[in-house]
Amino acid sequence: MTVKLVVGLDGQASGERALAHAQHLAGLIGDCELFVIYVIEWSPYSFQTAEENAQRHRRREEEIATATERLVDPAVAKLRTSGLKARGIVRHGDVADTLNRIAREEGAEQIIVARMSEGGFVRRVFGSSTSNLVMGAVVPVTVVA
Repeated sequence: MTVKLVVGLDGQASGERALAHAQHLAGLIGDCELFVIYVIEWSPYSFQTAEENAQRHRRREEEIATATERLVDPAVAKLRTSGLKARGIVRHGDVADTLNRIAREEGAEQIIVARMSEGGFVRRVFGSSTSNLVMGAVVPVTVVA
């Protein structure tokens, strides 16, 4: 039976540490598939004109293409080069909800994320997305420092 792990990238060195840990676990497990996920934070709760919505849709598609090309595809290629099964996914939405939903849909055994993104002004033990994920996940969450 293939064990499935979801790995959340954040575009920072912290996400690279989460990816490295997932790669290490996959090597220990053997028959494992990694789902490398990047979530572009996006809220559906803004009220705009039809023209603004069309522009927003175009921006969303551009953001997905850019994140796929710059972050997810290189990570997946690195994993595949090391002999692992990997697939990349980029989505818009709430980070915790999206990672949790993908883990549930794919039948993942575990979610692996960084403690917090290295961007931003506030230094906390857990970033808000990470703490929300830990509190609401349907599978175990490994938080990498």
